[in-house]
Amino acid sequence: MSVPVKTGTMLDRIVAARLAAVQHRKPMLPLAALRMGVRKAAPVRNFAAALAGEGVNIIAEMKKASPSRGVLRSDYAPVQLAEQYTAAGAAAISVLTEEEFFQGSMAHLRSARKHSTAPVLRKDFILDPWQVWESRAGDADSFLLIVASLEDDALRELIALGRELAMEPLVEVHTRAELDRALEAGARIIGVNNRDLRTFDVRVETSLELVEHIPDTCIAVSESGLRSPGDIARLRDAGFDAFLVGEHLMESPDPGAALRALAGG
Repeated sequence: MSVPVKTGTMLDRIVAARLAAVQHRKPMLPLAALRMGVRKAAPVRNFAAALAGEGVNIIAEMKKASPSRGVLRSDYAPVQLAEQYTAAGAAAISVLTEEEFFQGSMAHLRSARKHSTAPVLRKDFILDPWQVWESRAGDADSFLLIVASLEDDALRELIALGRELAMEPLVEVHTRAELDRALEAGARIIGVNNRDLRTFDVRVETSLELVEHIPDTCIAVSESGLRSPGDIARLRDAGFDAFLVGEHLMESPDPGAALRALAGG
């Protein structure tokens, strides 16, 4: 397991807790068992292709809670959400699986995937190759890597392992320096998170400032703070291929209708 990068933000607490949880779970679910689980897992759905299609490609997120906002949806029901998102035309579905700070689980991901035809992204704090094997054994089609929390060697190793398992990861950045590191590591799907790790403020301008530095050979995803069709149209015109939306959908009385509205229909 690699040593995580210290950011001086809330991310450090979450990463420390995640590392402790992984160390606790490894003896109970050894790598040999995960490899066997991967062989029995459902075939991988092509996450990258789903984000590169024509139209408005929205990654609809399932997130029960967040460290900054608390519980976002008290009637959180992964199966129902997956069905609503699929019917509303989600290009892919993102599921929070971190337990302590986001009240998620791998069970939520498995339930969502069984009730959708869209690729499913595991949204978590992936720090160890064991978690990548766990993701695929749990039927995830992709997983998130946060550049701010990983050293360069670990980032390259986790990207390579994802590809070995036919899962192209979403590599998340917040700054130009992190974007340069992601590209150097060979990332092909770049997510620009508009949320500042230190203040939790959200600036869509972050995406607009970084998109010109993302090569056309990469898939560009804007994340966080997207709440209107105008936001989507502005970012799409700037060059983004896909858009990850979570809190806006979770706080909507009808997440499926909210997703349709964001997509312009």
